[in-house]
Amino acid sequence: MSHIDYIDGILSIDGVPLTSIAAAVGTPVYCYSSATLADGYRAYADAFARNGLPNALVCYALKANGNLAVVRSLAALGAGADVVSEGELRRALAAGVPADRIIFSGVGKTPAEMAFALDRGIMQLNVESVEELATLNEVAIGMDRRAPVALRVNPDVAADTHDKISTGRKHDKFGIDWNAAPAIYQQAAAMPGIEVVGIAVHIGSQITSLSPYRAAFARVVEMARSLREDGVAIRRIDFGGGLGITYRDEAPPRVADYVGVIAEAVRDLQCEVVVEPGRRIAGPAGVLLARVVRVKRTVDRTFIVLDAAMNDLVRPAMYDAWHPIVPVVAPEPDSPRETVDVVGPICESTDMFAAQRELPRLREGDLVAFGAAGAYGAAMSSEYNSRLLVPEVLACEAIWSVVRRRPTFDDMLSQDAIPDWVRAPFNG
Repeated sequence: MSHIDYIDGILSIDGVPLTSIAAAVGTPVYCYSSATLADGYRAYADAFARNGLPNALVCYALKANGNLAVVRSLAALGAGADVVSEGELRRALAAGVPADRIIFSGVGKTPAEMAFALDRGIMQLNVESVEELATLNEVAIGMDRRAPVALRVNPDVAADTHDKISTGRKHDKFGIDWNAAPAIYQQAAAMPGIEVVGIAVHIGSQITSLSPYRAAFARVVEMARSLREDGVAIRRIDFGGGLGITYRDEAPPRVADYVGVIAEAVRDLQCEVVVEPGRRIAGPAGVLLARVVRVKRTVDRTFIVLDAAMNDLVRPAMYDAWHPIVPVVAPEPDSPRETVDVVGPICESTDMFAAQRELPRLREGDLVAFGAAGAYGAAMSSEYNSRLLVPEVLACEAIWSVVRRRPTFDDMLSQDAIPDWVRAPFNG
């Protein structure tokens, strides 16, 4: 059952008409469905239980959508967290995720971030280089701690996804070279500040085939067995995330089938299992609500100019991403359609959401919604062109709340400071 659908001709989210939210909050605004978030998490948890892995930990990847209310909703269901910065770690803790259910990933952890994570007692740090391992060892010794570590290995598996979000090839910046990993594990096991607990892998994002997962997971499990034989205590495998969703016509695997691949890979291995989904949970749960500012007609094109822009949803500009765009008020079945460019007001030609998209005819003032926008939407938004950050709303069982307010222009300007030595404006 979809929780984002038309009710009495009005697109609604968890029973709340988007017209009501737009009237109260204004546009643009992100709106999230609590029910869809819960469905996304339970798809993993239930599949693991059916496959005999009820204790597998689903660590939601905050980089997809780190809103505190979103993270709290998932934490309440039992989700852990995958974080890639001290800020995300603080978000996870503030949202109520227990420290011992948090994994810290990323290639550029600073000593200060490492110390913060160790001080809070998180579950695991995923180390991505021998240089990072040496730094973490020093930090842990200085704190009289042992850092729980999994080395993120690079299996050199192409994920058949967008080049900018593929992370498991040997020339990508992520992970430790496959052939070098066994020797580095031996180094790690001998370091006084390091406790080797597992092995981690992550091959990319928006993956729509199980084949690269099968290849990568088989290699990782093989390495785990080999390391155990060599005396390295591997008790946990972090299989990462990256499972894709449908934006246009993609047919990504079912979560149950993805979990089945993991279950088959770890059969008889007797290890803890962790996964780090982000997009698959948050993506389908959100829409970006915008209003038509102007319909501009030229000799060659018709432009639908929205009050949302690439600073609000950068994926089309950055990745040539495709998002469904639908009118909030359902058109009549025989309503005319036209081919248009859907654009924002920013002074860049890249500020385009859709080129030559056939849509129902839109007029100034109409509301439209971008589908599958719950992941990497608000999380990647900015104040480019001095536009205010987009607010966020969470809906649940026909009620809704603002979970990130729209700043005022005074809020935005207050972040800057003019030194006394900067000359006063010229006044003639």
